[in-house]
Amino acid sequence: MEVRRITINIAGRVYPLNVPAAEEETLRKVGKQIENMIKDFEQNFDVRDKQDALAMCALKLGTNAEVVSMNYEKNINSTNERLAKINQTLNEVGK
Repeated sequence: MEVRRITINIAGRVYPLNVPAAEEETLRKVGKQIENMIKDFEQNFDVRDKQDALAMCALKLGTNAEVVSMNYEKNINSTNERLAKINQTLNEVGK
């Protein structure tokens, strides 16, 4: 597995990272998203402290992740219910 050394700039600080080559693009994309979120919070909510902006980013990203997780779980449960019905129907037909 190839590891690359990259730097990500978030809230005016540079973070050197060693990352798998396959994850480099994703990390750079997420870093840009965080930077854009910080700028958005600073402009739209009169946030002047980078730590407050970062906390708001963390809250927003965490909320988004939780929503995705809940939707995923609902989809899995719904799919399992449909598969159980299909299985039941197949068992009845096969008798």
